[in-house]
Amino acid sequence: MIQLFNNLVSYLHDVFVIKFDGWVVLGFIAQGFFTMRFVVQWIASERARRSVIPVAFWFFSVGGGALLLVYALYRRDPVFIAGQALGLVVYLRNLYFIAIHKERLSAGS
Repeated sequence: MIQLFNNLVSYLHDVFVIKFDGWVVLGFIAQGFFTMRFVVQWIASERARRSVIPVAFWFFSVGGGALLLVYALYRRDPVFIAGQALGLVVYLRNLYFIAIHKERLSAGS
């Protein structure tokens, strides 16, 4: 049991102390963007008393996705790279649809 605990402590020290660098900071900032998009969505939905996805959700998604893609490229992780790249396409496409919808509303006014 003590050996298991020592292995866990050694692993956590390696991951969170020895390997901690600027890239890890970037990864945490990117993850913060993703966390904020859910906070923004949750608050908007609570206020509206229905499911709402505000525009800020998509901007936080693009910010987090772009930063995580840079991080994944640095880490050379093909699964992470593919996932973030595809996600960015979806987030940007949603922002495009929002912009087009606003443009059409303005033209119809």
